[in-house]
Amino acid sequence: MIAILASGTTYNRMLLPYWIGGALLGLLLFFSLAFVIPTANGKRTAFEEKYVNVNSTYDPLVANYQRSVYFRIDSFTYAGIRNYDTTTKYGGPFFLHRIKGNQLVYNLRSESLRWDTATKKWKLTNAIERDLNGIKETVKIQSVLTLAFNFKPLDLSRDEHAKDKLNSPQLHQYILDQELRGTEGLNTLEVEEYRRTATPFSVLILTLIGAIIASRKVRGGSGAHLAIGFVAGALFILMDRFSTIFSTKGNLPPLIAAWLPNIIFAFVAIYFYRKAPK
Repeated sequence: MIAILASGTTYNRMLLPYWIGGALLGLLLFFSLAFVIPTANGKRTAFEEKYVNVNSTYDPLVANYQRSVYFRIDSFTYAGIRNYDTTTKYGGPFFLHRIKGNQLVYNLRSESLRWDTATKKWKLTNAIERDLNGIKETVKIQSVLTLAFNFKPLDLSRDEHAKDKLNSPQLHQYILDQELRGTEGLNTLEVEEYRRTATPFSVLILTLIGAIIASRKVRGGSGAHLAIGFVAGALFILMDRFSTIFSTKGNLPPLIAAWLPNIIFAFVAIYFYRKAPK
């Protein structure tokens, strides 16, 4: 660093390779967080659930069995399933209500509901459909009824690893579907979605902070530089964890929680840059 600056190279020119390197690493991390790591997490969690967590007290399959599921399919349609099993993708009884204004216009009930993996649709048995139009009512009874709902088995399961296994487009669509169905506690998913964009920027910010600190010419070696680097990294991690907790357990908006460490450390980088001897 001393030789580079003493040769007459401008300070901004000296930082240019760090800008480029940090940007390339950030892009690599962005692509990995969006597509590569979720695929690997899917394989890892499947292995852990099968071999590592066999005797765990928490079993998502057991937690999803014999429970009532109530959700909103769209702005006018509400549904519910009893005794749904995520292993067999089977449950029942099942009901569906469609509301128009303040009136019930359609009602569907069936003894059971099962996911058909071949057609990617839901198969209902002993279904009774009721179309209501004022005082008029039309009833249809079918032993087997196949329908294409906009919810899938993943939407009915309590998979604590869902946010880790879905790539970014899938995670975004999953959040939209859960918001439509009125699911609570979506801050964890939203923080994960925003963090996948914010983390690559943190690579660039911390790279510049490290380069600026390292460029300072001090006597006594680089011990002070290493200490400042460790403290800065530790503070960044702590701030990131605290903001996540305040969002998932409190009222901090997920977007702010994901970007708050970057915003604060961007000002830190600007401060170090202005104070750096040029």
